[in-house]
Amino acid sequence: MQARPVRRTLTSGLLALSLVLPAAGAALADDPTTGATTASQPLTLVTLEGAGTAAGRRDAAELLAQQDAVLSVVGAEPVYRWTTALNGFAARLTGAQLAVLDDQPGVAAIEADVVRPLAAHTSRAAVRSAAASPRLRGGAGVVIGVVDSGIALESPAFAEVPGLGKDPSDFSGACAEGEDWSSDDCTRKVVGARWFVEGFGADRVRSSESLSAADVLGHGTQVSSVAAGNAGVSVRVDGRDAGRFGGVAPQARLAAYKACWGAPDPADDGCSTADVVSAVDAAVADGVDVLTLALAGGEGIDTLQLALLGAAEADIVVLGAAGNSADAAYAAHAAPWVTTVGSAVGRMSRARVAAPGGTTWTGGGRPSDVRAQAVLAQDAAAPGVSRRAAGQCRSGALDSRLVADRIVVCRRGGIGRIDKSDAVAQAGGRAMVLINQRPGSVSADLHAVPTVHLAADAGRAFSRWVARHPGAKLAMSRVAGEPGTRRTAPWSAAGDPRGSVLKPDAVADGDAVLGALPDSTGRSWGVFSGSSAATAHASGLAALVLAEGDRTAAEVRSLLVTAATPVRGASSLEQGAGALPSRAPGAHLALDVAPAAWRRAWRSHDLADLNTSSILLRGPRTRAVRTVTNIGSRAEYFSVTARGFTSHRVSVRPLAVRLAPGESARFTVTVAGPTTPGQLDDGELVWLGARGGITRIPVALTR
Repeated sequence: MQARPVRRTLTSGLLALSLVLPAAGAALADDPTTGATTASQPLTLVTLEGAGTAAGRRDAAELLAQQDAVLSVVGAEPVYRWTTALNGFAARLTGAQLAVLDDQPGVAAIEADVVRPLAAHTSRAAVRSAAASPRLRGGAGVVIGVVDSGIALESPAFAEVPGLGKDPSDFSGACAEGEDWSSDDCTRKVVGARWFVEGFGADRVRSSESLSAADVLGHGTQVSSVAAGNAGVSVRVDGRDAGRFGGVAPQARLAAYKACWGAPDPADDGCSTADVVSAVDAAVADGVDVLTLALAGGEGIDTLQLALLGAAEADIVVLGAAGNSADAAYAAHAAPWVTTVGSAVGRMSRARVAAPGGTTWTGGGRPSDVRAQAVLAQDAAAPGVSRRAAGQCRSGALDSRLVADRIVVCRRGGIGRIDKSDAVAQAGGRAMVLINQRPGSVSADLHAVPTVHLAADAGRAFSRWVARHPGAKLAMSRVAGEPGTRRTAPWSAAGDPRGSVLKPDAVADGDAVLGALPDSTGRSWGVFSGSSAATAHASGLAALVLAEGDRTAAEVRSLLVTAATPVRGASSLEQGAGALPSRAPGAHLALDVAPAAWRRAWRSHDLADLNTSSILLRGPRTRAVRTVTNIGSRAEYFSVTARGFTSHRVSVRPLAVRLAPGESARFTVTVAGPTTPGQLDDGELVWLGARGGITRIPVALTR
């Protein structure tokens, strides 16, 4: 059933914990039209009018009484009840009960529960350089709530180590018991853990799953480690030293809210919306400072976005993954109170193979120096093995007599990348050149043998050279200097040009990012790609900013987004403000939004006039007004320039302001030029502070 239009009224309350009621005690109601009972029905999410207690205007008892009145009329028992982030419940309803519910006053929205995908692909084996973060400190006292597949307490990334700094002051979360998990398992590092499975269904999880906050899939562990894994953790893969790891905010604390589960068929893995909303409600009640959701799916302002509105009203920094289906969907988390993060790629370690005479081929990799002859894998098939299997360097497919001490040229496909280098090592090969067979990304994995990964065009040229020069020696080495230039990932979901606000807000590195893994996966470390990895990076940055000073959630969002650097070749609908920085921003100018303003704007259908750190003007709109505030400790001059637009004249007034600490100034952006349906013209407003800070505000004109 589609969510029906919401009747918008404002109510109030005090902060209260959501109630989770087991479905086992639910009454059964027969559906005369189908013969089904509520026990066989999927969950339905019901939102009632009025905000949750996080908005500070009502208490939980009042909300529960309102819910009880609706439930009694419908004749249903709730599976979940929400009172903090929003006012509502989830129940198993027959068609007859839904018909009754649809006519009840005070019902704001009805939505069928669905399973949403996680916004990343995790590699079991592929590992790149472990130098994830050079910092040893940052994020102390801040709690990052991670709604995901749980967390692996056994990882050293989450050990209770000395030097974590001050403890959180306002977090009140619990350590929920479960399979192989006791209430004493949480530590000063992992300060809370809860799990929610009623929506997904405990009878639908794979046999290896743990009905607890323990992570089996690995996704939640990787996200948590990138955001706030301990600093200086030694990484070893297959007995090899791979360097040291550290999260973006290594002193931040973590609270795991497991709402994503593994199914017998991995294609069915995912996160029930009802479970996710319950996790958000609990996280808000627990008092997390940052809330991150590395899952995609959903359109418009649905039940989950309303729950995240409650989180924003509680002054929590909310971050969500844009998603990885650029060809099929717009960026997820379209609500302006969520900082939506897309993916950038290209910042990987690079390597090259050089031929006698100076010809070189460059790709991804971090190999040690190698000098040896090369052989095409398809020409080195073991007896009885097809050229195709040998060319893909499948296990046991290579003849050790032909590949020993050589650089083996393997074709991508068929099996995992790391599995290919394992096969080369088992056959006695000295190194590997991995070549793409079609257009696609290259990676800088940590392989069993030194490896360079070439794109399709370079790979074809290299293969032809090797075929023509069978006895020549090649030199393999790592490319010195900075990694490659960032670009927006082709699979990262872009924003809707017809939307009310610009999405995504920014992008961050989302290609082959190293993170910790549960022991159950067979590896302690692995890489993952997608907007999940990018969102994890952004969550750590938010914790760094919060730990440095007393900032509102909206100020943190503004500082992060306006510190981004534009990515060349990408529109604002693909990158938002650009690539997020690698460290906490130092600008003194921010665009603040009062927690109550989010709901007022949503009720008025005028999200475009919110004081967000981006501007999207569509249709006939020619003006936008924003307010900037000096959040620094000294008075400062700030000046602004509009740049980058190609077919419109964009002016800003005033062009400069002097602001004392805490003082604000309004500025107006005016657009003149042609109105061409379907055409995008974008640029940015750049505010320069006299003390060196740069604040970039992206502007998209879809007129």
